[in-house]
Amino acid sequence: MYRLITKDGSAKRGEVTTVHGVIQTPVFMNVGTCAAIKGAVSTMDLKEIGTQVELSNTYHLHVRPGDEVVKKLGGLHKFMNWDRPILTDSGGFQVFSLAGLRKIKEEGVTFHSHVDGKLIFMGPEQSMQIQSNLASTIAMAFDECPPHPATRKYMEDSVNRTTRWLKRCKTEMDRLNSLEDTINKHQMLFGINQGGTFEDIRIEHAKVISDMDLDGYALGGLAVGETHQEMYDIIEKTVPYLPLEKPTYLMGVGTPENILEGVERGVDFFDCVYPARNGRHGNAYTNHGKMNMNNAKYELDERPLDETCNCPTCRNYTRAYIRHLIKANEMLGMRLLVTHNLYFYNKMMEEIRDAIEEHRFAEYKKKKLEGFAAGEE
Repeated sequence: MYRLITKDGSAKRGEVTTVHGVIQTPVFMNVGTCAAIKGAVSTMDLKEIGTQVELSNTYHLHVRPGDEVVKKLGGLHKFMNWDRPILTDSGGFQVFSLAGLRKIKEEGVTFHSHVDGKLIFMGPEQSMQIQSNLASTIAMAFDECPPHPATRKYMEDSVNRTTRWLKRCKTEMDRLNSLEDTINKHQMLFGINQGGTFEDIRIEHAKVISDMDLDGYALGGLAVGETHQEMYDIIEKTVPYLPLEKPTYLMGVGTPENILEGVERGVDFFDCVYPARNGRHGNAYTNHGKMNMNNAKYELDERPLDETCNCPTCRNYTRAYIRHLIKANEMLGMRLLVTHNLYFYNKMMEEIRDAIEEHRFAEYKKKKLEGFAAGEE
């Protein structure tokens, strides 16, 4: 259930009530692909840094430990000790990212497992069954994320198939939610809008899926090779054709700048591997831009990463120490940076929500972008 609290221009401030708690939007979901945040960040840490939603991946958890195993252990929430909302990706992105390992048919997609090469078949019904076994709060519909660039003919055929798959997902989820042994009988379903950078295909698809009365709607197939401006244009043109009274999710995006631009265009949900991945490679997101902690200038720097930050890392450790850990390949260095980066993203979303409520989002965005452009201290 989505409630729109207020708008500031096209920016939306809302909340989504779920069986696992209320999500304040706009929100950034912290990505834990295999039911864990890469960088040794625990679910207790996630609570401390203000995480609202954790995101896990259907395909990866199906491969290992196996969704049947997770179901036997009480579902993903119990398995990973997390009592707040979880969104599970459908496996559709792997149709794109594992292009060399799969074959697409009307029934679904045949994969070769990236772990052992074993054949896996996944269609809309299988994706829903796996996500039901995982018992996530929000399940994503199974779709094809088309490559960029793609021909108009390819895109039209792909989008039409995604629509047919979405209908099958909805039918299967309704069936699964009615079964006696289903762990989460209130699992929500988000549909995915596709169409690449073809504005008219995007808009027509948005209209078609809006009529299905789903729990939420995502923009998929972006940040896959098009320019930032092309992505912003598609968001701006497409979002008005998705229901205002439902949450809108921009999948796999992105940088702090991308998020600010997405919020301005009416997006509620975001996720991206950047904060964790960049942290593991020695980079910190701050209010004064991105810092590379491998840089020699931090060798004797006794300041925290960001003097305006109240995360556990900034409260307790210096730039000099973190640089030492990264240079020495100590896991603690990665953990501290990932923790800081996720806190930074979560805190920024909190600031965004406040700015929209106070109708000063444009001013907030301008100031934030100016800070990022200032560069490293």
